[in-house]
Amino acid sequence: MPSFDIVSKVDPQTLDNAINTVKKEIQTRYDFRDTKGSVELDKKSNVVHITTENDMRLRQIEDIILSKIVKQQIDATALDFSNEAQPSGPMVKKDVKVRAGIDKEDAKKIVKLIKDSKLKVTPAIMDDQVRVTGKKIDDLQDVIAMLRGAELGFPVQFVNMKS
Repeated sequence: MPSFDIVSKVDPQTLDNAINTVKKEIQTRYDFRDTKGSVELDKKSNVVHITTENDMRLRQIEDIILSKIVKQQIDATALDFSNEAQPSGPMVKKDVKVRAGIDKEDAKKIVKLIKDSKLKVTPAIMDDQVRVTGKKIDDLQDVIAMLRGAELGFPVQFVNMKS
């Protein structure tokens, strides 16, 4: 029976390359000269730590990060900028989560979209991914096309296609 998996992940090496280019740009930009700021990627917890002197520079660093990850072909919705910046003495710190895996609410949203499409496929939630099975590969391709057109609010990839 043909099937495929819907996952949400970011290639860690590509993300690391994007963060390294952000660091280089911050070091070379004129408006960041003689400032104390840093951008670090914690690979174990999938968090980007931003530290700088004020909110204006923090927003500039966020814009640089977004532009660099888009140039590396990472979906911009893979980063969660919803956390508020916390003042820490003279510095401002912000932790930006990198979305990895599909949480339960998002998985339920995907399953509901698939079931509402009335295609003859069966979605199943499996940990941090959704597996879709069907009798025809054409139905599975219709599901992929439908999900690519849907505004989910997080990046999805389609992997492990079996026929």
